[in-house]
Amino acid sequence: MAVEMRHRDDLGTLSNPDEHRAPASLAGVSRDRARSMLRSMVLIRLCEERIADGVASGEIRCPCHLAIGQEAVAVGIAEHLRASDKCFGAHRSHAHYLALGGSVDRMMAEIHGKDTGCSRGMGGSMHLRDERIGLVGTVPIVGATIPMAVGAGLALKMDGGDGIAVAFFGDGATEEGAFHESMNLAASLPSPTVFVCEHNLFSSHLHISLRQPSSRVARYAEAHCVPHQTVDGNDLGAVLRASDEAVAHARTTRHPYFLEFVTYRWRGHVGHREDVDVGVRRKDDLHLWKRRDPIRRFADALVAEASLGSGELETITAEARTQVETAWEFAIRSPYPIGSELIGRVFAGGGAT
Repeated sequence: MAVEMRHRDDLGTLSNPDEHRAPASLAGVSRDRARSMLRSMVLIRLCEERIADGVASGEIRCPCHLAIGQEAVAVGIAEHLRASDKCFGAHRSHAHYLALGGSVDRMMAEIHGKDTGCSRGMGGSMHLRDERIGLVGTVPIVGATIPMAVGAGLALKMDGGDGIAVAFFGDGATEEGAFHESMNLAASLPSPTVFVCEHNLFSSHLHISLRQPSSRVARYAEAHCVPHQTVDGNDLGAVLRASDEAVAHARTTRHPYFLEFVTYRWRGHVGHREDVDVGVRRKDDLHLWKRRDPIRRFADALVAEASLGSGELETITAEARTQVETAWEFAIRSPYPIGSELIGRVFAGGGAT
C-alpha cells in the first residue's frame, strides 16, 4: 500500500519566491558599515562565479559546492564575530571563509591544490581553515562539524571569558543524528553555541517537502528548549538584527541559540550548473528567487538612503573582480605541495612544516 507523506509549509511567505523582493532593511546600519558589507557580498559572489568558470573549464578538479545567492547569511553573521570565536563550516563554506576575513589568494590556491593554500593544498574546496580569523575548519561530511562546534563552545566556557562557537550547516544536516545529539547536549550542559541553518529548501536535489513533515526546521530548537528565530536570509538587515541577538545571547548567558535563515542557492548541489532539470528544482523557481537577490536588495536599500551613489556598485564590482583575478593568477603561479610531505601533513608527528 502506498504511503502518502503529508507536509506542512510553516515558513509562510518566506518560502514564496514571489514575496520579499523589496530593498533590504537598514535600520541602525551606518553608511561605512553598510558599504563594507556590500563589498564583502560582491567579493564572495565574484569569487564563486570565477570558481564555477574554473570547474566548467576543467582548471579545477576538486568538487566545489557554491553558495551563490546566499551571501547575506555569511556576511551578516561574521559582522558580529571576533577572531577569538570558533567557527565551523561544512561543504559549502567559501562564503564563511571570506566573510570572516580569509585571504582570497589562499582560498583560490587551496581550491587549485597548491602549497600556498589555506590548508596547504591538502583539502581543496571543502576543507578550508584559518584559525587566525576564527575558522577552525570545514568538512564535507554532512552535520560533522556541528558537534565540534558544541565542544568548542564548552571549551570556551570552561576557559572563561565570553567567546562563542558557531556552526554553519544546511537544512539537510537537520536530518542527521549528530545534529539532534548536539542540540540536546548544547541545551543541557549548556554550551554557548550559535546554530546557523542556511535553509535553502534543498538537500542535494530533494526539496524539503519530500523529506520532512514541516518546512520550518526551527521546530527542532523548540524541542530542545533553545531560543530561535526564522528570518529572511536574503535580507541582510534582517540577518544582522537576528545575528546580533543570537550572538549577544550566547556571549552573556553562555547558552545556545538557533537561527534559521531562509534563502536559495542559484547553482546545483555541486559544480557550476544551475541544475534546474534535476530532481524537483525548476527553472521558474530559480528565476523568481533571483529576483530576491540579497546583493541587489541591499544595494537598492543603500541607494534609497543615498548611501550609495550612481555607478558606485559598478566600481565596487570592478575592484572586486580585479582582486579575484589577481588571486586566481596567484593560485596558478603557486607550486604544488612536495610529494614527500604528504604523510606528514595528514598525520600528526610526521615532521612536516
